[in-house]
Amino acid sequence: MKNQNLKVQTVKVNSKFWGRYRDLMSEESIPFQWNMINDRDKVEVTNDPFAAGGATDKSHAIANLKIAAGQQQGDFFGMDFQDTDVYKWLESAAYVLSYAPDEKLKEETDSVVDLIADAQEDDGYLSTMFQIEMPERKFKRLQQSHELYSMGHYIEAGVAYYEVTGNVKALNIAKKMADCINNHFGTENGKILGIPGHPEIELALARLYEVTQEKRYLDLAKYFIKQRGKDTSFFDKQNKADGIDRDFFPVLGTIGNRYYFADKPVTEQTDVHGHAVRVLYFCTGLAHVARLTGDEELKKAANRLWTDVIKKQMYVTGNVGQTGHGEAFTYDYDLPNDTVYGETCASVAMVFFAKQMLNTRLDGQFGDVIEKELFNGALSGIALDGKHYFYVNPLEADPKASKGNQGKNHIATRRSSWFACACCPSNITRLISSVDKYLYETSENTILSDQFIANSTQFNDEIKINLDSDYPWSGNLKYTIENSKKVGFRFGIRIPNWSANSFEIRVNGEEQQLSVQDQIVYVEIKDSSTMITVQFNMKAQLIRTNVSVKDNLGKVAVQRGPIVYCAEETDNEKNLWQYKLSQYPSFKDIYRGDLLDGVVTLETDDVQKIENTTSDTLYTLDEEAKTEKTHLRLIPYYSWANRSEGQMTVWLHQ
Repeated sequence: MKNQNLKVQTVKVNSKFWGRYRDLMSEESIPFQWNMINDRDKVEVTNDPFAAGGATDKSHAIANLKIAAGQQQGDFFGMDFQDTDVYKWLESAAYVLSYAPDEKLKEETDSVVDLIADAQEDDGYLSTMFQIEMPERKFKRLQQSHELYSMGHYIEAGVAYYEVTGNVKALNIAKKMADCINNHFGTENGKILGIPGHPEIELALARLYEVTQEKRYLDLAKYFIKQRGKDTSFFDKQNKADGIDRDFFPVLGTIGNRYYFADKPVTEQTDVHGHAVRVLYFCTGLAHVARLTGDEELKKAANRLWTDVIKKQMYVTGNVGQTGHGEAFTYDYDLPNDTVYGETCASVAMVFFAKQMLNTRLDGQFGDVIEKELFNGALSGIALDGKHYFYVNPLEADPKASKGNQGKNHIATRRSSWFACACCPSNITRLISSVDKYLYETSENTILSDQFIANSTQFNDEIKINLDSDYPWSGNLKYTIENSKKVGFRFGIRIPNWSANSFEIRVNGEEQQLSVQDQIVYVEIKDSSTMITVQFNMKAQLIRTNVSVKDNLGKVAVQRGPIVYCAEETDNEKNLWQYKLSQYPSFKDIYRGDLLDGVVTLETDDVQKIENTTSDTLYTLDEEAKTEKTHLRLIPYYSWANRSEGQMTVWLHQ
């Protein structure tokens, strides 16, 4: 079969589920975030100020850029990476413009590009805190400064905006930024032989290379990947030279290289550790650079780190990062549910990492994780109204615990409209607004259907694929493939791990017995028109954890299709930890169009509630607990905390 080098040309998302979210982006989230970064709306603080993300009464992000551009007077306000709130909003808006063109939004985005160009210095440098408050400290405290992180986020936004709108100025700002970094960093004499404390520039430079094909950007990305962990004294030397007591964040100067994933070169790393978002952004860049350069050592490193995350450090919902102390990974099989961090940004980063791994090698395990995040861990980060957000995504929550236990007060039980550290809102919106980029993967003469979101997609000029589905509520898929020039190609369909032992595929009405290779089945397409139907098992299933995870021993989670479910106090009498499922519970699935913008709920009577025999005694002597048969309703995890405030749990006793 002749290689066709098939590529996606256009995608139209037809999914009712994702159509609602994409409309939400264009009609609510992007306009709302625009008002927030311009300080036009009052911040609605719904949580304790100690909750993750912190509380604030303004953003000042656009104002910082205006001050740096000389358009207004004032002082810098916010995090040292406050600029990125604007950049990620711009990237989100770019994706929205690709499917929902809007003249007003285009005027706003163009104005932001113009403002960023005015704020950028002649040499390409842009980080408003340093420009306004401390120009003498540029690149002098990279462990904490977030300068390369911030510029990396603009580069991503500039590339996206150029690709959607053709705005050359947006791309030129990104190139100018990258050239500035290239002039300051590297192994040549006179350059800084160092790395950023917060990775992001690595993946951004790889994206810039792909759109420009200018090799210096790929070389610079590889430098940052390979240099990390080589000089374990670099941060300490910089901090001492800059002034040991001048940390931007208390403690971060003494927390150690392991936190920054800079304790050894990546080719020697065997597990993910440290700040979750940092290491996962780094892994995304690692996988991307490994693929672009063909570096086998880097590919092996990416595979090792991927395996460690998904097999030993990822929650059933896809959330990652077990502790609020440093927003970090801890150790293998440590997966506490009520103190988990599970930052929304980390779930978004897992999607990025998975996508780059899938770009390198067609394997269903990567699509499984993308799906897990899209329908669970990442999606929980945004409310159904599109204007409230979670920074942390727990698997067990209790308002009383969040307020009364300092070890749990990072967990919010209501979403906030904004944060002092507002990295998560625009991160989840840029993921949702670009969901069309995750539907298919192509490799020469192969098209893989990776995510089963209803769509109509054009490949090259010859092939059009229409997927009709009501996913995630139904597991029935119908592909209509139009192949006008009868181009021979392979069509792959990912077989999700939750339906690996029960699925049916028919080609033009005839059932097929197809071998599964890396969780993918392939159909050879030669005719001008082909219809493929797929049926996945959508029966509710119980999920158990490896016995090495002590927090879930004797407990089960419930999953239907790609959706992980939870119990919420709104539907069930507290306390939720008193419920105990029978050994073989039967669930009735009911689609409720009037509930939570349309969800399938799971209902069961195969459950008991454990009650105290003596209500006023803390401990009793070997007295059997009293149980009562009751009813339990479960809702999709992503939809919790959209009604009244209360308890929630994913894991249930059995």
